[in-house]
Amino acid sequence: MAADHEPVDQPTPALDFDGFLADCRVDPEVFALRPDYRSLLLVVDGLDPEAAGAHAESAADELITAAESHASSLLAANPVTELPHIAAWREAYRAFGAKPQRTRNSLEALTRRAESGLPRVNALTDIYNAISVLHQIPLGGEDLAGYVGTAHLTRAAGDEDFDTVSGGDPVIEHPEPGEVIWRDEAGVTCRRWNWRQGRRTALQEGTTSAVFILDALAPMTDADLDAAGTTLANELARLGTGVRVASRVIGAE
Repeated sequence: MAADHEPVDQPTPALDFDGFLADCRVDPEVFALRPDYRSLLLVVDGLDPEAAGAHAESAADELITAAESHASSLLAANPVTELPHIAAWREAYRAFGAKPQRTRNSLEALTRRAESGLPRVNALTDIYNAISVLHQIPLGGEDLAGYVGTAHLTRAAGDEDFDTVSGGDPVIEHPEPGEVIWRDEAGVTCRRWNWRQGRRTALQEGTTSAVFILDALAPMTDADLDAAGTTLANELARLGTGVRVASRVIGAE
């Protein structure tokens, strides 16, 4: 008779940073709209929700306070629609048929809210929202556990699934044909470039691996984009003892 054996826990495979980042892509049709567009992708693994909890909340509080102060200073000098980076994104939205006065890019929406108080969601989301306002760049974060394949920025056919909430209930919507969307093999992860993220890949309290996407248009320089990514990477690196961060910039060239 064979001897009984205790089950052996198998180690979790290490995230394939190089493979994931190499397969992420931006379609030429997007660069045709804005040749100045660049995407900085950060892949993060080893986030420890329990160990990092107190630090994450403290870091988020400090960043949010700084972001709210920065937004107040910016808006004291200029209307929100005339802030250079927000104006660039309003122009980009018009290029694919969106109405920026009705559909606000994530940077504009956050900057408008920051003056009276940024929303609080969870520590990871709060940190990247604050960095978005501080560096004036649209920035989104998603849980890699919800991904099917890798990130792909393209123009929608119109039949892609987008898992969202309407009236408090989960629903599946579809983007407009020609709309700029981030997607994976299962459907849309973010509509209208950086307007609204879906539920399927949303960051959770227990997220351990994530991808962060920073969207840049002129007048944001490559140095400015790198600075925003460095700030984010430094904050994330403190959210666990084994955090690993890798990055890639995708541009028209």
